[in-house]
Amino acid sequence: MATDPRIRPVSAADLADLPATAARERIGDGALRAGEYAAACLRRIRAREPEIAAWVHLDEAHVQRQAEMLDAYRATGAPLGALHGVPVGIKDIVDTADMPTENGNALDAGRRPERDATIVARLRSAGALLMGKTVTAECAYLAPGKTRNPHNPAHTPGGSSSGSAAAVASGMVPLAIGTQTGGSVIRPASYCGVVGFKPTFGLIPRTGVLRTSRRLDTIGTFARTVEDAALLADVLAGHDGHDPDTPTAAPPRILETALTEPPVPPQFAFIRTPAWVDVDADCAEGFAELCDALGGRCDTFDLPTIFNEGAAAQRRIHLAEFAYHLRPYQAHGADRLAEETRAAIAEGGTITTVDYLTACDWRETLYAGLEEVFERYDAIITPAAPGEAPVGLHSTGSAAFNVLWTLTGVPAVTLPLLTGTNGLPVGVQLVGRRHHDGRLMRTARWLVNMLTAS
Repeated sequence: MATDPRIRPVSAADLADLPATAARERIGDGALRAGEYAAACLRRIRAREPEIAAWVHLDEAHVQRQAEMLDAYRATGAPLGALHGVPVGIKDIVDTADMPTENGNALDAGRRPERDATIVARLRSAGALLMGKTVTAECAYLAPGKTRNPHNPAHTPGGSSSGSAAAVASGMVPLAIGTQTGGSVIRPASYCGVVGFKPTFGLIPRTGVLRTSRRLDTIGTFARTVEDAALLADVLAGHDGHDPDTPTAAPPRILETALTEPPVPPQFAFIRTPAWVDVDADCAEGFAELCDALGGRCDTFDLPTIFNEGAAAQRRIHLAEFAYHLRPYQAHGADRLAEETRAAIAEGGTITTVDYLTACDWRETLYAGLEEVFERYDAIITPAAPGEAPVGLHSTGSAAFNVLWTLTGVPAVTLPLLTGTNGLPVGVQLVGRRHHDGRLMRTARWLVNMLTAS
């Protein structure tokens, strides 16, 4: 049996691999200083950043000053926040008052926001150490950034939250923030071999985050464990009066629920979405083995043909709103934007009002069909991506296995449970019912533990 990482001694050499949940406990108990943890992460960054290029802004002196302040605060004996001393990477479309936020594009080079995004303010209140800004695809769309896959730098890390996924996968930070409008959390998490969590739409506020689609943009979390991803989501979640899509109800206790045992073993629906035609052969084989391992706890079926409308509807909404929100960039410097961004704005501008509103109607129509699935099953199992990360850095890969869940606003989490023929990770995506994020993460934790034990 493996030793519990929360209680075993951790050497300076592997301190950067300490999970966030374990680190916050040790810092709270006085067994670890925030400065030690940050220093270990900085050593890892120095060692791996030249190859991976996960960061667009990182100031070691600023990191050290934060750590000193956090250790000084702990010495006062005052109550500590949920992430006291834990380093977090921030996707570079999220405003930070003490660091540049450049949105991955040349037009925003050197941009310094006047105030923090709501989620950054919540991180500070929780005592998190803001390590720096991670690379994003331009304007959180398709033009790749400089980041490479930590498992093989010849392969894409995915996108658009490429830097966040790669930074967590390589042990540079235990936690990072990303965003998803199509597949920008789940896909890079799959390619980089980490846990990626996209919560229910609206659970985490987007005030101070580059807006590309009001109806689709979702804040997500990256971590190396289900528990850590839930911990970060708990800190970020909750109503924000400046984001009308956030619920007014009290935020769910995702980690608390995730740490409980299911009352009965979960039931899974392995669903072949319309994207299944694009799945790699080894990925299909891996999911067949996973379903066999679950035995009677997993049923397999295809979605009705009406779900074929989902991808097109998501694309229309995304591009129409992308063109609307990013028109100032097009007007003031189109020649400095990547071809992918210019093409998206141009296509979005051709979508008619009728087509756009019709696409919006599909959101609730398709979710009603999913509700019938969730009446019988705890979670849907489906690939997070067609397979391993593709070779090359010219593309961020396919979001075909993500867009339906983003459109319908359901929570999704990818787990690094499979490996492809090239030795690269392949994620298993679990999808849950809206506003049942804690239950989804509990089911995810059960699945990881079950497969680990077997």
